[in-house]
Amino acid sequence: MALTTFVMLFNKYLSILLFMSFTMSVFAQGNFELQNGKSSKIHFKLVNNLIVIPVTINGVSLSFLLDTGVSRPIIFNFYNLKDKLSIHKTELIHIQGLGNDEPIEALKSTKNTIIIGEAVNLNQNLFAIIDAAINFTPSLGIPVHGIIGYDIFKDFVVEVNYSRNFIKLYNPQFYAPKFSKKWCKSNLMFYKKKPIIKALVTTNKKEVPVNLLIDTGGSDGLWLFEDSTNSLSLPENTYDDFLGKGLSGTIFGKRAVLESFRLKDYELKKVNVAFPDSSSIQKTSLHSLRNGSLLGNVLHRFNWVFNYNSKWVAFKKNKNFKKPFKYNKSGIVMQYAGVRLVKKRTKIPSGILEDTSSLNDAQNSNTINFSYTYKFEVVPALVISELRPGSPAFNAGLEIGDVVVSINNQNLGSLTLQKSIDQFYGKDGKLIEMTIERAGVFRNYQFRLRDLLQKKSTD
Repeated sequence: MALTTFVMLFNKYLSILLFMSFTMSVFAQGNFELQNGKSSKIHFKLVNNLIVIPVTINGVSLSFLLDTGVSRPIIFNFYNLKDKLSIHKTELIHIQGLGNDEPIEALKSTKNTIIIGEAVNLNQNLFAIIDAAINFTPSLGIPVHGIIGYDIFKDFVVEVNYSRNFIKLYNPQFYAPKFSKKWCKSNLMFYKKKPIIKALVTTNKKEVPVNLLIDTGGSDGLWLFEDSTNSLSLPENTYDDFLGKGLSGTIFGKRAVLESFRLKDYELKKVNVAFPDSSSIQKTSLHSLRNGSLLGNVLHRFNWVFNYNSKWVAFKKNKNFKKPFKYNKSGIVMQYAGVRLVKKRTKIPSGILEDTSSLNDAQNSNTINFSYTYKFEVVPALVISELRPGSPAFNAGLEIGDVVVSINNQNLGSLTLQKSIDQFYGKDGKLIEMTIERAGVFRNYQFRLRDLLQKKSTD
């Protein structure tokens, strides 16, 4: 969100906070309440299938991921924000997330004021991550200061409109659902405050019922947990890949494509799926009720209405429904890592010279003489943060830590992270030419994208 928009929101919320100081008794402690009593609409940014919403904490405007997969609000990069946020009354705790590493340290803080749209909570617990390395901003390319989920969904009926990029919070007392025939409705189950929905997946020509955590905080399509007891086995064609980073470290697993995925009346074909390694999830508290996760690359193909209190969810397909599923065929994962200086040459006219070479004055003409000026610009530095062994990029000689200067002659200083990465999702055989900087030396590489989920082929 633009800075000016944040300033406008802050001024608006400052007046709300002043008003609340005289009317605090109206709000229930520990719950969100709506200022107008009925509903509030909040526009969001959709970045790599993830929902980023504006959140104000103790008067400070921030950006949070809306994550149905978390049961508590979490703040990242705490030490850069602690003076502004005035977080107090803290105690040290440990949080275990996905990944191979040990639990991470966090500070639990009470009595914080959170404002989301016109929804206000005057007594919200927050959990601040101490390790500055745990941060979504480098991998998304926009500032993300934390994640929030259950605390919003428990107090409202929540509409998530992926096709028009807004969420709407409804007071359950005033909400009267009016669904057309295009909508499907399904019961929700809950485990540790997280919503689980029933679905069907087809793999190895077998249709298998699964219970999936609805997780708006993941950008993948589907995650499934391999389990021979219910025929949830790996598809025939898979490859090893980096799946992402959880709160407790890096997650690896197998990537594949499902024959189909069915959610009530809606069916999707050739859906991206990942099977996390057991070592990446063994330390988390998984329940037999859950067989995997339903993530952003599938979720954004529908519009949703969540009613946690009544334990149901409604959904209908939107304009994204028929988009083909793609995946990164390069083997490269990139993220922001600080900035770099770029020397740019600009051509400027330095004067007009008369051309007298012709004997015919009528044919005389003027020419413009140009000179060049140079200036340095500060642009974001994109680096290769993960590189799959045996991938086309790996075989070409690229390395983790390389600073990416250009892809297919496009200077990345003017592109968003997502648009830069999109070039790796092209057709099988597409030529990728990259210029990188390594130890102060510029190097050129090229390779062709390869579809690892087809029959084996060579680079």
